[in-house]
Amino acid sequence: MKYYQKISDYIDNHKNDMKNTLAEFIEIPSVKGTPETNAPFGKYPALALHKALDICQSFGFKTENIDNYAGHADFSDKETKLAVLCHLDVVPAGNDWSYNPFELSVDKENGLLFGRGTIDNKGPAVAVMYAMKAIKELNIPLAYNIRFIMGTDEENGSSDMKYYMSKQKMPPYVFTPDGSYPVINIEKGMIRLELSADFSINEDSAIISLNGGKTINAVPGLAYAEIKGVSSDRILKTADKLNMSVTFDTEQNSDITKITAKGTDAHASTPETGDNAVTALLALITALEPDNSEIFRYIKALSELYPYRETDGFSCGIKCNDEKSGALTSVLSVINLDKNGFSAKNDIRFPVSRSCDDIISIMKNTAADKSMNMNILLEDEPHYTDENSEFVKSLLEVYSEITGSDEKCIAIGGGTYVHNIKGGVAFGAEFPDENNNMHGADEHIKTDSFLLNAKIIAAAVIKICGE
Repeated sequence: MKYYQKISDYIDNHKNDMKNTLAEFIEIPSVKGTPETNAPFGKYPALALHKALDICQSFGFKTENIDNYAGHADFSDKETKLAVLCHLDVVPAGNDWSYNPFELSVDKENGLLFGRGTIDNKGPAVAVMYAMKAIKELNIPLAYNIRFIMGTDEENGSSDMKYYMSKQKMPPYVFTPDGSYPVINIEKGMIRLELSADFSINEDSAIISLNGGKTINAVPGLAYAEIKGVSSDRILKTADKLNMSVTFDTEQNSDITKITAKGTDAHASTPETGDNAVTALLALITALEPDNSEIFRYIKALSELYPYRETDGFSCGIKCNDEKSGALTSVLSVINLDKNGFSAKNDIRFPVSRSCDDIISIMKNTAADKSMNMNILLEDEPHYTDENSEFVKSLLEVYSEITGSDEKCIAIGGGTYVHNIKGGVAFGAEFPDENNNMHGADEHIKTDSFLLNAKIIAAAVIKICGE
């Protein structure tokens, strides 16, 4: 591949610079926060965007900030043919980290870089910056401009891109290193909904509170409940009988027992890789039957709709699959219950053969049958880009030539940053057979993969935009 050896040598020689740049981004805890003036998604996502644009400008690229929702860096003033899209916001840190999640930690022995955002999506963003920098400093000719677009709200529905596209036109080709190699051309539809009910807990109620999960698009690894009048011994014996892989700890304070359920975080698109602490705790309380209150009846109803270990939506009546995109997945990801009522959030990913209306109509009936309210938080139809397009074939050729692997397009349950961009695909950044703990504790990327991402992205830019 023309210019590839020069690109590879350049990236290898700038390894430490890339790591230092990544460290600057990891230190910014760019979780969505309270909107402020000039910070629509909170202070830290805006700060990350400013940092990224400043770095791109220092590399010699022309930058523009689109009202702190997103921004871009242009390689040249030529016609724009390709955009590469990354997000600078991250999910909350969560629990059980071996390292400070907002500090880049280097495991030299195993060649790993740890920190929230190393794979999703700050590491890939840094790879894009240095891919463009390499092309520029090596004077590799491009016939077209490549635009690097950076956003700040991907993890919470991509409202940043809706705003950006209301102000800016997308070029004909768009890819994002916000998924997996080789090329993701199919993404399942996404529905995020909230079930709720209002009630009052009287003083005699055994169930005081139940809380778990922090973000709607992740399998929750921790959940807590407070129950009155039920001993720790009974709770733990009941848990043993249920034989769940989630672990339970109890803390007795007078006649109130606090239960902690500990499972395993995972991305909501691959719920089978996690262990849901919320549904496990619902199952435990249902088995305990501490009273016959209204709150208990709702807990039991939720456990019936979302049984522990069920991830296909069968009990909600939405189970389905197709050959092209696979099976529906469903995760009860966040619950908050107190004396005034409860709220439970559900993440659903469904195949291309179904629509949002199909799934929502079933869920409305399911919620009504359980006397629950339902509120739709997000609905996105499935995304499909033709695997036979010249754009997709070019990306596959680049990946195959560099890695020596003859791969085809894949379909996923996760939504990438191009989900609502016509013709867009995901190209990287996770390599096959790698598990980077995306959205989980100890998120990381191999140093070699971090560098290889930059090399592949540079090669793709040259392939599509080169003279």
